[in-house]
Amino acid sequence: MSQPPFDLSALLKQAQQIQGRLAEAQERLRHRMVEATVGGGMVTAEANGRLELVRLNIDPSVVNSRDLEMLQDLV
Repeated sequence: MSQPPFDLSALLKQAQQIQGRLAEAQERLRHRMVEATVGGGMVTAEANGRLELVRLNIDPSVVNSRDLEMLQDLV
């Protein structure tokens, strides 16, 4: 039995379609936000879908020299 001829143009077209869908998904993720909170709400971080830190909020009550080690652990 012989195999059907390999259609390179169809394969390239399919690859371009996949690439386009991937670019669209990446753009949607860029606008998705994720938030995490630790230390009972003392530290909150927000990042986008591109894993970029957008916001970091640290409760002022944990920012003093005595609690520096705890703050470092939370962050």
